[in-house]
Amino acid sequence: MTEDRDWEQFKQKLKAKTEIDLDLYKEPQMKRRINNLITRAGYKGCVEYFDHVCENKDDFAAFIEYLTINVSEFFRNDSQWWKLRDKIIPELTQKRGNRRLKLWSAGCATGEEPYSLAILSAVCGLEASSPVLAMDIDQGALDIAQKGHYVKAQLVNAPKEYLAKYFTTKDGGESYDVNQEIKRRVAFKRFNMIDDSFGTGFDIILCRNVVIYFTNETKAALYQKFFNALAPGGYFLVGSTEQIFEYRKLGFEMAGPFLYTKK
Repeated sequence: MTEDRDWEQFKQKLKAKTEIDLDLYKEPQMKRRINNLITRAGYKGCVEYFDHVCENKDDFAAFIEYLTINVSEFFRNDSQWWKLRDKIIPELTQKRGNRRLKLWSAGCATGEEPYSLAILSAVCGLEASSPVLAMDIDQGALDIAQKGHYVKAQLVNAPKEYLAKYFTTKDGGESYDVNQEIKRRVAFKRFNMIDDSFGTGFDIILCRNVVIYFTNETKAALYQKFFNALAPGGYFLVGSTEQIFEYRKLGFEMAGPFLYTKK
């Protein structure tokens, strides 16, 4: 089998099993990432490797987690989180009056981001009955997120008072469990942001370090969907490696580094 044919068959098999469409991703990066994995595993091609991992649930889960790049930590790029806490959430709370804020973590991976947002919602006095919506295409990542168990390295940016109040220490301080108050503030759901419809009326949407791997056409389509999902006056936060170059064309206004608003 030629390399091109092997790649095409692999993409077809992956999409049929997982709904992940690699045609929407930047091909050089994804090919390099997958070929590095296959080479280390000692397989000759993508199809051979994929057929192998499909035979074992744990191997398959590990492959999908690798493929969807589920790497995160609590309060990653912490200055952006403190801006949400100190300025944006209080501002939105004042503007919305009695209406509860709608918060969404899109591409939430293993839960660090939505739990961080849920902690800020508690700190800012938002009602727990309006949970953070947390969505990802990787069910394995969502399963990890719902357990709420994290190692110390994932919490290096969390203030000590947050660790004391919102987590239970495990293993002599080497790991932590998210407490039930914060868990109740997050609703996890499997979601394919390419194919599934978005909700509307969101006050804050976080989609960080996700769309960077998509093609420019797919990025533009997703950014437009996120814009449409925002309520007027709402905020959209992207990752520190991302930037929306034509944000005005989409209808956004710049509200800070990697932060956009819908006027």
